[in-house]
Amino acid sequence: MTLSGDLAVVKEPPGPDLPAQRDPQVAATVSEMLSTIETHGLDAVQKYAEQLDGFVGRSFEIPASDLAAAGDELPADLREALDAGVERTQRFAQMQREHLVDFEAEVLPGVVCGQRHVPVSNVGAYLPAGRFPLLASAFMTVGVARVAGVGNIVACTPPSRAGSAHPAVLYAAHASGADRVFALGGVQALAAMAFGLLDGLPSDMVVGAGNAYVAEAKRQLFGRVGIDVLAGPSEVAVIADDSASATMVAADLLGQAEHGPTSPACLITTSPRLAQEVPQEIDRQLAGLSTRGVAEPAWRDHGSIYLAGDRETAAAAMDLLAPEHLEVLTEDLDWYLNRLRNYGSLFLGSWSTVAYADKGMSGTNHVLPTGRNARFTGGLSVAGFLKLLTYQRATRESTEAQARPVVTVSDFEELAAHRDSAQLRLDLINATVAS
Repeated sequence: MTLSGDLAVVKEPPGPDLPAQRDPQVAATVSEMLSTIETHGLDAVQKYAEQLDGFVGRSFEIPASDLAAAGDELPADLREALDAGVERTQRFAQMQREHLVDFEAEVLPGVVCGQRHVPVSNVGAYLPAGRFPLLASAFMTVGVARVAGVGNIVACTPPSRAGSAHPAVLYAAHASGADRVFALGGVQALAAMAFGLLDGLPSDMVVGAGNAYVAEAKRQLFGRVGIDVLAGPSEVAVIADDSASATMVAADLLGQAEHGPTSPACLITTSPRLAQEVPQEIDRQLAGLSTRGVAEPAWRDHGSIYLAGDRETAAAAMDLLAPEHLEVLTEDLDWYLNRLRNYGSLFLGSWSTVAYADKGMSGTNHVLPTGRNARFTGGLSVAGFLKLLTYQRATRESTEAQARPVVTVSDFEELAAHRDSAQLRLDLINATVAS
């Protein structure tokens, strides 16, 4: 990280400080798969499902009765936790929807303009179930789309080698309001939803996290369909002052590092004590961590610690980093809330942690921008499934105020048809007056 100011490096990744780059081989493979599926349809989807997932059978759809019964296989406390996540995520999405206001107002005498928030019609949600089944993904995609008013929501989740989908993922999808769910993974799932091969309704949007192939499929499908975000490896960053606990900082950094061996984790602290203690505490916690095989290489190769001379330097450095998840463990939380600008989602104080939102317990969406994309976009929300549409209506009396300057500008631009469209209305008024 390069920044003017008092910022000392305690630990940096051994490689270049760059967002995850596209793999040309992945891009070429995905391009070939999408082209093949578009040409050969469901037969190609079947072939890839058999080759890549070991899928056996002719129907990818999970029967409605199996969806409804998916919870029967789960422990009662897990069902209760998933139900809580569904309810809280949808509650916050509903709060967001209520603050997206449709309105109509007069811009100038006789000219009324307005805006409406209209949901897309069809959404395809990808629910990952790879190294770890991420059960809250359905809350964030299916459930929020349902609150937005999307009419048709299908979901795909990878099958196991036995051909069945993970029961907890199925329960989360069913509880979140998916209309239909299919045991289908990877690029073939994204293509099947985008091209309408599963239910005859091409998706207007495809959403949800996945591996590098899923992310690349979304990138290549974008433009034909809408997407949520182009997410890379999960990221976490922490700003901490001397009031913070090294134990808590280390635990929260490792809580995201265990997502994958390329997940970045960064601490920017104004405390020399923390800068010294946190690396030791991370080593101590890693020694007993069941996911050490993932979290340790992530911290070793993608972890960083910086010692900032003051809070302004810490905030400026964090805005440059623009992380997906950002925790602030300091005494002056409001100052950071008002100062920070670039992050996917912000977690203020020691009683808030990324893990709460990851599992849907705080209500905010965990589909967030990575790779410094938080500089220019936010994460998925109920607004992501809504089109902001504008309209206008005008009276005869407003014609002069609009048409006259349009004629002037169009003449200068030499756009004759634009000029004629406005002049026609002026001529109609003048003819009426003359008669």
